[in-house]
Formats: sequence, structure tokens, C-alpha cells
Amino acid sequence: MQNTLTVQSGIFRTGWSRTAMLVATLLTGNVVTAQTKSAAVTIPENVTKVTSVEGITEYQLKNGLRVLLFPDPSKPTVTVNVTYLVGSRHEGLGESGMAHLLEHMVFKGSPKHKNIMQELTEHGTWPNGTTWLDRTNYFETFSATDENLKWALDLESDRMVNSFIDKKDLETEFTVVRNEFEIGENSPQWTLEKRVMSSAYLWHNYGRSTIGSKEDIERVPIDNLKAFYQKYYQPDNAVLLVAGKFDESKTLDLVNQYFGPIARPTRQLPKTYTVEPTQDGERQTTLRRVGDTQGVAAAYHTPSGSHPDYAVMDVLMDVLTNEPSGRLYKALIENKKAASQYGWTPALHDPGFAYFYAELRKDQSLDSARTVMLATLDEVSKKAPTAEEVDRAKTKLLKDIDMLFKNTDRLGLQMSEWIATGDWRLVFLYRDALRKVQPADVQRVAAAYFKPSNRTVGVFIPDQKPDRADIPETPNVAALVKDYKGEAAVAAGEAFDVSPANIDARTKRGAEANGLKYALLPKSTRGNSVNMQIRLRYGDEKSLMNQSIPARFTASMLERGTKTRTYQQIKDELDKLKARAYVYGYGQAATVRIEAEKDKLPAVVKIVTDYLKNPSFPQAELDKLKQEALAQIESQKQEPQAIAWKTVSRLTEPYPKGHPFYTMTFDEEIEAINKLTLNDVKEFYKNFYGANSATVAVVGAFDEPTVRKQIKDELGSWKAAKPFSRIPQTLFADLKPQTQSIQTNDKTSAVFAGGMQFPLRDDDPEFPALAMANYILGEGMLNSRLATRIRVKDGLSYGVGSYVYADDNDKVANFGSYAIYNPENGEKFDNAFKEEILRMAKDGVTADEVKAAKSAMLQERQLDRSQDGSLANKWAQYLTKKEGRSFTYDADYDKKLEALTPDQINAVLKKYLDYGKLTMVKAGDFEKAAKKATEKQPASSAGTGTKN
Repeated sequence: MQNTLTVQSGIFRTGWSRTAMLVATLLTGNVVTAQTKSAAVTIPENVTKVTSVEGITEYQLKNGLRVLLFPDPSKPTVTVNVTYLVGSRHEGLGESGMAHLLEHMVFKGSPKHKNIMQELTEHGTWPNGTTWLDRTNYFETFSATDENLKWALDLESDRMVNSFIDKKDLETEFTVVRNEFEIGENSPQWTLEKRVMSSAYLWHNYGRSTIGSKEDIERVPIDNLKAFYQKYYQPDNAVLLVAGKFDESKTLDLVNQYFGPIARPTRQLPKTYTVEPTQDGERQTTLRRVGDTQGVAAAYHTPSGSHPDYAVMDVLMDVLTNEPSGRLYKALIENKKAASQYGWTPALHDPGFAYFYAELRKDQSLDSARTVMLATLDEVSKKAPTAEEVDRAKTKLLKDIDMLFKNTDRLGLQMSEWIATGDWRLVFLYRDALRKVQPADVQRVAAAYFKPSNRTVGVFIPDQKPDRADIPETPNVAALVKDYKGEAAVAAGEAFDVSPANIDARTKRGAEANGLKYALLPKSTRGNSVNMQIRLRYGDEKSLMNQSIPARFTASMLERGTKTRTYQQIKDELDKLKARAYVYGYGQAATVRIEAEKDKLPAVVKIVTDYLKNPSFPQAELDKLKQEALAQIESQKQEPQAIAWKTVSRLTEPYPKGHPFYTMTFDEEIEAINKLTLNDVKEFYKNFYGANSATVAVVGAFDEPTVRKQIKDELGSWKAAKPFSRIPQTLFADLKPQTQSIQTNDKTSAVFAGGMQFPLRDDDPEFPALAMANYILGEGMLNSRLATRIRVKDGLSYGVGSYVYADDNDKVANFGSYAIYNPENGEKFDNAFKEEILRMAKDGVTADEVKAAKSAMLQERQLDRSQDGSLANKWAQYLTKKEGRSFTYDADYDKKLEALTPDQINAVLKKYLDYGKLTMVKAGDFEKAAKKATEKQPASSAGTGTKN
């Protein structure tokens, strides 16, 4: 399904890339290829088996809870996900944002789990909660142990009906959610989408943002919120999914043990019945905001995700927006009418929408882009897509669906979207429908829904014969999925031991004559998946001076065409091979990451080594890349987050201008990109590309002799013209700390960023203690010191934390901290942050904090080693070490963490954590905040000189 920039609000958000879970992360696995054999499942009393499709089995408890079990023994993790069928679609007047606000409140505790954040940390989980239009879900991914599974099921069953939902928690959390709302208001692109959708929907709640209205968030009565919770958070309105390494019979018994005692509610849930009337004319909305780029958007009403036309619509979206073959891409990007474009159409419970967006630079014509966009959308119903266009889209979409079932970590979470659409089995019907799509179907769907009268973007145009689009009703989902059997389940991999000792023992290392080093870790994986990383290192400090922009663009240009393949052919071949491969360049290296299947890996490597060794560097592709990069930079010039982090980097790491590690200003970067020529890219490639200092890591199901031969034949004799010599990092020990406050007009949210350096390497004896101290301070989920004080207690920030990183070669470590907050709360935030840093340095950590941090960090590290992509990345880096490094380092690091005492950590804290040495930068609309504060101050009594 198509890429999107919509919001799914979550309790933890790591950034503002609003990729809807439905489209951006649903399609992240691989299709079913073989039925996994398993022992017969013992079904407890009060539990009924409903159906089993392609390895997923549905059961139902007497209280109405639906249970999906998807066992996967291939890696030692389990994901527990609960989907509640309540989202912003279910909110009434004055209740906007209530479903999302509840998502936050349910993390505040229940009678048996009073400190959920602490428990999530101690169990080393990857957790979250998210809310969208049709549903809310909560999940935890953790190491596969009986204790962890029992804890997770106990947690979710208790907070299903027993969450506190207290007024005192609401008083602080509503400001956090309001801050989250304000972050979104900073983005003109996101705000434009909200305006377009609210104009497109007159009555249905799909026109209202999930995050809700600021006023409703601030004013919701606690009794109303609790009633909303008690109505929708019940077993008969929920679906529990357990995916990963577990015993199915034992798990089903545990589910019955923890969830079975919850009584089936007597209330009847009201069904939403609002139907959006047929749109009877084109609509327009205009947004005026501070910014450096322009945008044009268009939206159409479309069928629901369960309707047969939905799969056809998804193919149509790819025909239009695919890069580089899409009709909109060609019309807007190749003709230089816009810098970037995208479109998406989510699978929703009720009739939904298709949304398109194009971003323009200042010097591009908004009227021209709008005209071209709408003309292209109008034309598709008259000019049928070619068989090639449709086959390309189907291949890509089917590849994505095909890959879904390889990763049970993510599968459990993404099934929430189809559950909310009507039933989890709809994902298989969608896949089956995709296979049948023909060009005539695509043209029919375009003609049915892409009508000017069904569009929201423009101005009113009188029409004596209006041509309206009637959106079909949602089908009977029960009839659609009844007796559906699906296909065979994907073959499971081995139960791999992720201990450092086993990883080292299973890995085979070697080298080629030109200096290339490789690490091969063959293992049986789910769906025969394999991860590969190729890292080419190049240049030295002298030769790479003033080369950071050519280095970046050279890497990006590699996949844009070779002497025998076009950019489109490369993308098409990778899609047909059901593989992902992407390349990027930074510093002294260009890196290629590959995900593929065992039998297709050799062909994928052939494509990748072709564009590594035989790039054609088309001028037109460089022009498009430059436009895209310039638009991105210009959009950041007034964004508080980008400004704050760039400024901190320039202040704490002041490398001289031109140095490979120098941080450019926005204007310097724009100037350098504008000056970049194709000859610059070709010269950089000619001088620096080769494999004589490369590292290659392969992890997963692969044929070892074939991979060894390919490495030798394709890369073993390839050498760069100029030698590689690692550039050492600099410890700027004598820097004076600075504090800057940067004014950014019309931004509702401010950003804080701080940093400092220490003389430590990642294998120094003191580093594990510093890492654990930082975990307690600001890295350990929402129960860290900073989060507990600034977010949970004071309600000042949606996101606050800290990090620490140490280089593996040079004695240079960086500590940093960050926060997002309302500029009006600036003084409160400053005081709270300073108090927590000073308290940490003075009083140190407690034994209980150390115990919890040890458990969490060790489990998180084990969880990280269970990811094949992470293993490949680590091996690619470990091979760069002159003295050699293996996972013995990881084992030693774990032992050091386990042995840490509070005294050791406190000694390191006193030595390194100094508030007075922090460089701190704040960016936001502080002038507006100051003006509001002045307006709120009470007036002086006239003629007396005394204050009221």
C-alpha cells in the first residue's frame, strides 16, 4: 500500500515521520510458503477454536475476547498485542482526541501494575501504544521467557478493565498530549492534510484528526473519559494477538487464566452509523503559515478496505506515484514542477479516501503544479494504464504483502489495521484480489472515483450536469471471510541461540587479496530470509576535504542506473526478486543494506555489485536528487528541531570548514548542492570507490560457497585509486559551553537540545557505568529520571530524554539530551531539567534503580542480537577494527553491566556529569510566549504605585 504522511498518535514517538502503520509498516515481511508442522493444541474449557489460516489460529473466550496465536520459533522473542476496536471514528461531540488520550492514561497504572513504565523497562521490552481512526492498540516485544509472557498477559488483562484513569494523572498527561498536538501544528504539510480532510468530510469522523482538538484535550472531564474507557475497553471489543516463540497450548491456557475471569459486559456497544453523503462539487482549502516550501494536495472519497475495489485502488495509487515510473512522478518531478510527491489510500472500516501531495520549492509555480497534478489525476480515467504499469504495481505490492509473514515481531502489530478494517483475514483477501487486477479494472476504478466533483483541493466551478461518485457500502465481512482457508504458512527457522559465544562460534570470517574482510553467519531463518551489508571505506582527511556533498550524492546516484540497467529496471528487478537493497554515503563510507531470500540472494548481489562497479550517473537523476535535497533542507530552515540539533552539532563539534566531519549551515549546504556538478560525482567515484578497505557481513539463510564465490569474484579484486586511512575523531576538550535561544516564528512547539563530550572509548572500563547512568537518567523509557519529572510529574514535555555514545576507535564520547515543550513552559522546563541533572550528579543512583536498569539493558541487548539486520551491521563494523573485534566484546560488556554497583556508577557520574559544561540550544517562538505571559500579568492599581 502507498506511503503516507498521516498521524497515528502513540505514547512513545521517536520522530515526526507520519507514516501510517497501515501502509508503512504493515508491509514488512514475506509471504507464506510452507505449512509449519506443530503438535496438537490443547484447548481449555471456555475457549472455542474459530479458524486457522496460514499459520494464524483464532480462538474465542466465553467473554467475547478474540485470540490470535501465531507461533514462530525462529528467534527468541514474543510480541503481545491487544487491539481495541475504538478510535477517533467512535468519538462523539466534545470527545475528539478521547481515544488517544485514553491510550496515554492506560499507561498510568492499574491495581496489580502500579508503575507500568518501570515494568516495561525491567522486562527489556520494545513497547508502544498507538491510536488511529478505527482502533487503539498496545503491544510489547520481549525476550521469549515464560516469566515475561506471564507478566505481559497479566499486565494487559489487568489494564483492560482496571486502569486507574485518575484525575491527578489527567491533570499532567493532558498537557503532554497537548504538547504532542502542538508538535503536529509545527508542520505545514501535516496541518494542510488536516485541513483537506476536514473539508472533504462534512459529517463522518474520518475528517477529524485522531489527536483531537486542543480545546477538547484540555477540557475533557475525568468522568467522561472514564465512561469512555469502561464502554470500549472490554473483552468483547478486543482482539489479543500473541506472535513469536511460545508453546501454543501453554499460551492458550495462560490467556484463559488471565483474561477468562473478566466478565462479559452486559452493555451493548453502539454501532457507528454516520455515512458521508456523496460529494457534489469540488472543494478548496488554503493554509497560510511560515515556511520555505510550498505544497499542493488533493483528496478523493474511496471505498472501504474490505471492498473489492480497494485492491484495485491500491494498484492505481502505485501507477500514479511510483518512483520513478509513476505518472504523477513523471509529470511533476521529471518536468521540474515539484521537488517531491506521494500518495496513499488506507484500508479503513468505512469508506475512506485517497490522498496526494506534492512539495515545491519557492521558485516553482504552485499554480502550474496544481494544474499538472489535477490534469494527471483526471487523465488516468481516460488513458488506461498499460499492462507494464499494472504488473509493476502488483509485483511491488505483492512483494510487500509476501514479506509480511517473515517478521513476527512486526506482524502482530500490523494485523491491528486489518482487524480494525473488519477482520484479520482481510489481509489475505486483499492479497488474492491484487493478483487478479487488470488494466481495465484500474481504469474503471479511476473513472468511478477520481471525478472533479469528488475531489477536495480547488475552487467551486459551476456545473450544469454534475457527475457524482457514489461510494459503495462496506460489504458483509463475515460473508467474505467465511470458510476462507488461505495458503500454506511460511517455513519456520531454527531456534537460534543469540548468546555472544554462539554468534562467534557460528560466524566464519575471512579476507580477500585486495584487503576486503567478510563475516558469514549462516542460520536457518523464517522464510529463508537473509540480511547482508556491504561497507566501502574510502579516502583520508586530506583527500576528503570539501567532499562531503559529492560523497553523499555519489552514493545516492549508484542505484540510479548502470551501463546495462536503468533506474526503473533496477527497482523492477529487485521487486520481482522480493528483495530490498538501499545505499547511502556518510563520512568515510558508502553502505549497502540488502534483505532477500536464500535462493534469490545471488541475483540480488549481481544487481547491487553492478551498480557499485558500473554506475552510469544520468544527469537527469542527479538533477532530481538535487531538487529533492534542496526542498528538504529548505523545509527545515524554520523547523525548531532541525535548527536546534544542527546548532548543537556545530557548537560541540566545531571541525574546520571543509573537514569531512564539519556540520554545514543550511545555507552552506544549499550553496554546495547548487554548485555540485555531474563531473564532481564522477570524479569522486573514480578516485574513491573500490573494495580494498571494504567489509561484508551476511546473516541468515544463504548458500555459503555461492556467497564466498560472489564476494571473491565481484569484489575481491576491485580497488580504489586513492588509499583509505581512517580519520580520527577530535575531542574538543577546551570548548567553553554555550547557551543559545533561537527564535522561530509561528511554531507552537519548542525544542531543546544539549550536548557535551568526554574522553572515553567504548571499551574503557568506565564506559558501562556511564551508559547505565545515562539509562537511568534519560534513556530508560518513560520511567527515567528526566521523563518521570518533566513528562509524567510536571506534564511539560511529550518527549524528553538523553543518550550517550562512545567511539570504538578514538577516546571521544558524546552525551546529549533533548526535549519538546510549549514555549510558554520554557522557564518551568529549564528549572526542572537543571534540577534533575544537578540531583543526579550530586545524589547519584539507588540500588533499586541499578537493579532495574541492569535487567532492562541486558534484555534489550539480547533483543537486539535477535535481529539479523543488527547482527550484520555489527559484524560490518567489527571487521573495520585493526586489532579485530568479535562478539566477545558484547559478552564482556554484558558482564561489566551485570557487575556494576551503585558506588561505581556514582563515581563516574561525579567525574563526568557537569551541568556547567553542557552546551544547550533552544528553538521556538519565545517572543509569542513572552507576549502571552505579559498579557496574563495582573494590571497595576491606578495612582497608587502598588500591585494588585
